Amino acid sequence: MPNNTLTITFEEYSSFDELNTTDQELCNEAIKAMSTSHSPYSNFRVGTALRLESGKIVFGSNQENVAYPSGLCAERVALFTVGSTYPNERIISMAITAQTDKFQITEPVTSCGACLQVMAEYEKKQSYPIEVLFYCQNGSIIKTKGIKSLLPFAFAESRLKK
Repeated sequence: MPNNTLTITFEEYSSFDELNTTDQELCNEAIKAMSTSHSPYSNFRVGTALRLESGKIVFGSNQENVAYPSGLCAERVALFTVGSTYPNERIISMAITAQTDKFQITEPVTSCGACLQVMAEYEKKQSYPIEVLFYCQNGSIIKTKGIKSLLPFAFAESRLKK
């Protein structure tokens, strides 16, 4: 049985100042998106900003519910907003950030598996990679050039279309 190796590629920046101005702007927009977070149970606010090909910025924030499975992550809120409001626009990039009053976040917060799967679906739909920035306001930033680096074995069953 062969042993395979999987390698992913990402960029890591030690500070906000190392980002180009376009990425800085998107990270700042993700901070703004956190202001609409409804997170009274976890007090863990997440904001996402998506940049569309037209230049429009679309926001998403986590929306909790007392029935925990009924909530939704910021990434999916933003992606589903694009899907329902701008279905023919290409998503160029997205920035995700988080904040809590309970502790200091010192590493980038990455997306959950469900969000990664939805990102992969949108990337497949538009046949174009989505650049993702995981922005830690008090630390480093991780940047990928597509979802395959984050979820290399995304579920993609082409026979379901038939």
